[in-house]
Amino acid sequence: MSCHDQPSLNSNRSIALVGHANVGKSVIFQKLTGMKTIVSNYPGTTVEISQGSLLESDQQVIDTPGVVTLPSYTEDEALTMRMLLEGDLSRVVQVGDAKNLVRTLSLTILLAEMNIPMTLALNMVDEAQKVGMKINYPYISAHLNIPVIPTTATRGEGIRPLRDSFAQAQSPGYELGYPPEIEQALGEITPRIPQGRISRRALALLFLCADQSVESWVEQRLDPAEYEKLQQVRSRLNSAGQESPANIVQKARLDQAEKIADSASIQNDAKSHHFGARLGRLAAHPFWGVPILLAALYAIYWFVGVVGAQVMVNWLEVRLFGEVINPWLSGWVTKIFGTGWAADFLVGDYGIWTMGMTYAIALILPIVSTFFLAFSIVEDTGYLPRLAALSNNFFKRLGLNGKAVLPMVLGLGCVTMATVTTRTLESKRERFLVTLLLALAVPCSAQLGIVMGMLASVSLAASVIWAAFVLLILLAVGWLANKFVRGERSALVIEFPPMRLPLVSNVVMKTLARMEWYMKEVIPIFIFGAAAMFILDKIGLISTLIDFGRPLTVGWLGLPEQASAAFVLGFLRRDFGATGLFLMNSQGLMTPVQVIVAMVTITLFIPCIASVLMIGKEYGWRTAAGMVLLVFPLAFAAGGLLNRILLLSPLGV
Repeated sequence: MSCHDQPSLNSNRSIALVGHANVGKSVIFQKLTGMKTIVSNYPGTTVEISQGSLLESDQQVIDTPGVVTLPSYTEDEALTMRMLLEGDLSRVVQVGDAKNLVRTLSLTILLAEMNIPMTLALNMVDEAQKVGMKINYPYISAHLNIPVIPTTATRGEGIRPLRDSFAQAQSPGYELGYPPEIEQALGEITPRIPQGRISRRALALLFLCADQSVESWVEQRLDPAEYEKLQQVRSRLNSAGQESPANIVQKARLDQAEKIADSASIQNDAKSHHFGARLGRLAAHPFWGVPILLAALYAIYWFVGVVGAQVMVNWLEVRLFGEVINPWLSGWVTKIFGTGWAADFLVGDYGIWTMGMTYAIALILPIVSTFFLAFSIVEDTGYLPRLAALSNNFFKRLGLNGKAVLPMVLGLGCVTMATVTTRTLESKRERFLVTLLLALAVPCSAQLGIVMGMLASVSLAASVIWAAFVLLILLAVGWLANKFVRGERSALVIEFPPMRLPLVSNVVMKTLARMEWYMKEVIPIFIFGAAAMFILDKIGLISTLIDFGRPLTVGWLGLPEQASAAFVLGFLRRDFGATGLFLMNSQGLMTPVQVIVAMVTITLFIPCIASVLMIGKEYGWRTAAGMVLLVFPLAFAAGGLLNRILLLSPLGV
């Protein structure tokens, strides 16, 4: 081992958290900074870099996106590599999974070769102990010349020693030997690599492995002739053997990681078959995973559709707001403003309180809060990566892999943020296809809660019809898009966290963080929507829109004419339009068939304005406009077709 290019240290520089996806980086980030970030137990949560101040310090901590492997292939990995290349870092803290020691150490070796001062936080020690693992942390520390800190971040264990280790800022000086052909190429190109924060040898290795971020960084700092010489060395290396340099380098690191892990850990196989491990295997099983999925979906359906949308909404909307708050407030407003426009603007049919705030708090808040709670529980169990494996065969038919289910499940929380998380997918083609499916058929939490509440008021069969028809449309559109969008499907590579009982602190923190997002982001939209409807009503445009939309909503979809106003609201947000339909149903204005048709149509309706803007930002405005022009007529075509099928069907709903 030798030391190369040790960078100068500065306590004011940032600390970067780096690691594989799903190892607890976001939890450690929250513990170190005290910031209220969403803590997730599945890959893909941290897409954009988050930054906060270290507690009791002005030093910045950066939470980088989770990586699957380096050299980088996805946008997440490229973003992490750019931070390592260009960030003003004093130290890297690798967060690793103590249970998967070989995989963790293969990344540790890569980071140690970069010669940036680093600490290894071996996280989820409690889970390693459950499967009978005992780890010799001093051995790993001495072998790699880095501090190794055992942590269980969800309980706060090891955070203080981890923080104390930051003062031990030294470069590892670690250098791994590679096969002769790699070493020969390194000898030729390492002297030509520009000086940077990362050691020249590590940069040369990443260049030989075709890391695009490193390629771009090197090319910008060399004249074309010198850069061409580096490319020639790499081309000669590629043509000399059947295996790529990236595979050769990775195998060497894995071999070394296995040697270190074998010497540093003891595995008691008798403890490796505890209930959580068995349940985790069953949840990803092609046969047994299906009933587990159906059971989870039914539990969420009952909790959100019955407890949230019926019991809680009835108490809040009918009793508290309908019988107490709204009559009292209307009386006071009438005393102050009389019966003019001002009173109507506040407490009229389209008043910002009686429509905007009542919709947002009495109708939607209990639904989304129960959904957020249910989603946080499922998320914290470690089930979602199993769902990705279980759904892999389904997504193959759409030219995707099971990893696509992760942004789509996130879309049940917020389609806008799910669009951002498509960056975790390997190719631009896959990101585009998933974004299209998100825009078409994935309802956000507020909308899904309303849909579940309305369908639960009809029957379980109504929910099955809705889900089956939406799934059919999604499959048809995805299959066609797969045929027309060029590119190849990438293989599924995903890490399984342990299945466990959800931690109350994690579930509460995630639920509260999401409810805070709802209060800040969604309630203003409802107030704005109520104000817009008030203006449209006063100028007589609502009645005009109802008349204009009657052939479509009444004639084609078979809905009451008031539904036109709900779809007008749907242009602002799909959940706002769904709320209007929910209110119509609660007033007894819709039949079971109309409820199903309305819910299918609003589910397939164009996404909210924020989602369209995000699609435009990610893929360009032409693509965003094309998706809207596709989704809007498709939603009404599908709704009208379903209306005719149900009217002709002898089955009751």
